[in-house]
Amino acid sequence: MGGADGLRAEREAVDGAEVGPSPVGGLLDVLGVAAIVVDADGRVVLWSPQAEELVGYSAHEALGKYAARLLVAEEHFGLALRLFEQVMTTGQSWAGVFPVRRKDGTTRRLEFRNMRLLDDLGDFYALGLATDREKLRQVERDLALSVRLVDQSPIGLAVLGPDLRYVAVNAALERIDGLGAEAHLGRTVGEVLPYLDADRTEAAMRRVLETGVPLLDRQVVGRAPADPDHDHAWSVSMYRLEDVAGRAIGLAISVVDVTDRYRATAEAERARDRLAVVADASVRIGTTLDLEQTARELADVAVPELADIAAVDVLDRVLEGRPSRMTALSDEEGPAVFRALAVSAAYRTPAVEAADPPGELARYGADRLVTRCVRTARPVREAHLDERTLSCVARDRRAADLLAEAGVHSYLAVPLIARGEVLGALDLKRARNPVPFSEDDTLLACELAARAAVCIDNARLYRQQRETALTLQRSMLPETPRDLVGLEVASRYQPAGARSEVGGDWFDIIPLSDERTALVVGDVMGSGINAATSMGRLRTATQTLARLDLEPAEVLRHLDEITAGMEPSLATCVYAVYDPHRAECRLCTAGHLPPVVVRGGHTPVLVDLPTAPPLGVGGIPFREVTVDLEPGDRLVLYTDGLIETREHDIDVRLDALLALLRTLGDRSLEESCDRLLTELRHPGDHDDVALLMACPSGRLPRRRGED
Repeated sequence: MGGADGLRAEREAVDGAEVGPSPVGGLLDVLGVAAIVVDADGRVVLWSPQAEELVGYSAHEALGKYAARLLVAEEHFGLALRLFEQVMTTGQSWAGVFPVRRKDGTTRRLEFRNMRLLDDLGDFYALGLATDREKLRQVERDLALSVRLVDQSPIGLAVLGPDLRYVAVNAALERIDGLGAEAHLGRTVGEVLPYLDADRTEAAMRRVLETGVPLLDRQVVGRAPADPDHDHAWSVSMYRLEDVAGRAIGLAISVVDVTDRYRATAEAERARDRLAVVADASVRIGTTLDLEQTARELADVAVPELADIAAVDVLDRVLEGRPSRMTALSDEEGPAVFRALAVSAAYRTPAVEAADPPGELARYGADRLVTRCVRTARPVREAHLDERTLSCVARDRRAADLLAEAGVHSYLAVPLIARGEVLGALDLKRARNPVPFSEDDTLLACELAARAAVCIDNARLYRQQRETALTLQRSMLPETPRDLVGLEVASRYQPAGARSEVGGDWFDIIPLSDERTALVVGDVMGSGINAATSMGRLRTATQTLARLDLEPAEVLRHLDEITAGMEPSLATCVYAVYDPHRAECRLCTAGHLPPVVVRGGHTPVLVDLPTAPPLGVGGIPFREVTVDLEPGDRLVLYTDGLIETREHDIDVRLDALLALLRTLGDRSLEESCDRLLTELRHPGDHDDVALLMACPSGRLPRRRGED
């Protein structure tokens, strides 16, 4: 091909290298290298377009002219001839800077490379390659600066070709990757660094290569051959490389090791997470004084932020009211007896089956890690569990097998310490979470345990106080007398739910003279041991006053005076005396809810009693009323715990009581009491209930003197 078409030759591969025309804009184009050929007589025989651009003479003006006369000033003429003769005579090349006179009369210092040429006829010629000296020096400075910066930079630098294979790397990148230059060159990033997401990385590189938009400060985390045991972080930036014409010729990649910053950020994030867990624990743990609920709250807070499986176990001796000081525990030998309170898991796992079921007792020998934890009052951490240490965690062989099946690999137990006493342990395990428990995890677990231990101890002490009050109260409640005349009675006492303190509710059934019976239901304000004690004193006083055959109003007047001197100093009470021979009941109330009378075939009604203040107010007289009670009628006495709720008005609840009584029909008194408690009272209600139901039987013995 000839002409312009000859310049557009197809690229071909020769010995693996691509051969073909280079794009305009390369380094030689930037330098504008001129070519001038002079014959042995010093005449110009060849003249390139670059020469015309450099000195201003066209080929027509330069060809055939003496080069020295054309291009050299008079004062440099002799030097030019000597240099020309030296090259032509010796054949040695000459390189240097020489001032050249341009067509416009100005002088320009050019960098020359002169050499002798020999043609096929044996004739000699001189070839001069020239470029502007200042432009060449600028390129040399830029190149030297680039090379020094790349070689000495602490930042890892790499150049990739358009095929995204390494062309060059600096020493810093070799250190970062832990691989020499030979391991990089000619390979892709994915081949050199398999820990990276190769597809994602190469996609990002192609976007930069295609769009020219750099990718800046992309963080990459992984493990390089330089340190395969630890995660490192790098900040990676990518830039498209372009020639002077703006064409993409590859990519430049900079890599900065930011592991310290990454670890500091990760540590700050972990610290924030720990604070969040502690704050969450402050809100979620100790919402009630229920021991089991408090333990569950602790276990739930620990999962999954701190562990995959968490258990809370308390020493059984603590629940029995026999806590020991830490110094005493450290001297103990033999097994430790725990009562499991709570187990929580982040997901379904056999490890839950290996845990002690809540409510059950478990004995752990002295070789068990949890025993060591409570005996030493120190955390016990096994970062990596093997078969031997796993057997020191589980209660038996089967439990150890379940833990192994669940993949439990790390263990941490921290003591629950409150008021100088070891209460039990918080038991933590990791399975799916691959990170072993660390010192930071231990500190966090100890913080949670310290906060929760006080709540657990408060719940324990409250339970002991509640059980003491309940025992005291029940010991004071009466049994139904067997010698009642003409009256059937059924009674119930039900304490408040486990989360509430025992109140001061009571009832009494007191046989009186003339075959009468006194029925009493009362409620001391307040709760706990004080209320139970006051209730006992009032019950004793009521029994004493009743046996004096005082009128109901008179009994309440005396009780009012007695209550004013007690703590708590307020109580409500309804006092009734049933006379089977008169078939009537005399009632008097002190601020108590009205009794209910149920007559066969009629709607149950509330007894309309004169309003009176509670006992302990003083100064206000009490008045009684008389109600006829025929055989089959029923009298219902109760405390407010039966009907009161936080959600409903008292009148609504009284209506509910009357409606339920209407449906009971001829059910026995015992069954009726059970129905009232089941239907009206909700599990866990916060108040005690005392309930008394009486029904005249109509079976009376004859009095003396009667026929």
